[in-house]
Amino acid sequence: MKRIFLFVLTNLAVVLVLGIVASLLGVNRYLTANGLNLGALLGFALIMGFGGAIISLLISKPVAKWSAGVRIINNAQNADEAWIVETVRKLADKAQIGMPEVGIFEGEPNAFATGAFKNSALVAVSTGLLQGMTREEIEAVIGHEVAHIANGDMVTMALIQGVMNTFVVFLSRVIGYAVDSFLRKGSDNNNSGPGIGYYVSTIVLDIVLGFAAAMVVAWFSRHREFRADAGSASLLGQRQPMMNALARLGGMVPGELPKSVQAMGITGGIGKLFSTHPPIEERIAALQNAQPGQV
Repeated sequence: MKRIFLFVLTNLAVVLVLGIVASLLGVNRYLTANGLNLGALLGFALIMGFGGAIISLLISKPVAKWSAGVRIINNAQNADEAWIVETVRKLADKAQIGMPEVGIFEGEPNAFATGAFKNSALVAVSTGLLQGMTREEIEAVIGHEVAHIANGDMVTMALIQGVMNTFVVFLSRVIGYAVDSFLRKGSDNNNSGPGIGYYVSTIVLDIVLGFAAAMVVAWFSRHREFRADAGSASLLGQRQPMMNALARLGGMVPGELPKSVQAMGITGGIGKLFSTHPPIEERIAALQNAQPGQV
């Protein structure tokens, strides 16, 4: 709950800073003169940016269950399922978080964690992962996902996404008004509300700035992956199982996860700039080079 409060507080602070900067630069007077209320725009940016991110975070667990086809293990049907649940319980206790729900989904090798609160999260592993790895490697992957939860990565990524969304909405509309004002300069209907230049510019900027924001979010996600790898090594008391698991994943075709949980998977993302995960070899090297106190 503390992280959710900080999430809200940070987004409000971002909007406040945007308002102060706009006032200091005289942007508010310019916008008002062109028929746009700065307060209304900031409120709209907050709702669209922060609102969308917080809703996505709060519904992340049920959406992940549905989209990935996760079967929650309420009563273990075999020894393997009992072992998975007990492994999650053991690592969650070490990480000092509440016991997550544990699930299995059909598919190629992958795993993910999700949920708005670290004491009521979800850890899910694929059938391909269970069939293609040793128990020690699976335990390392589960440790990676538990580390994501303990580090509060779901909230952190939602926060970053919300802040980026707020900037995109605000900047695209401010620039859109500037472009529209320039195009209509000298005409008789300057104060008749936004014209076609505003709407076209806003749509284009939403797309362009959205791509830029996605690259920033992906960059943060890649750094969180290194920390989750180190977290797994710390929970297991040794780095070799995580290194072995990563090496094994490097020789497999990773399963595609739903977009909503890609950043919290063990692998995922396409293209270097938009990838939510660093290359496998970089992750193994980071573990090899880590100082003893870092894992």
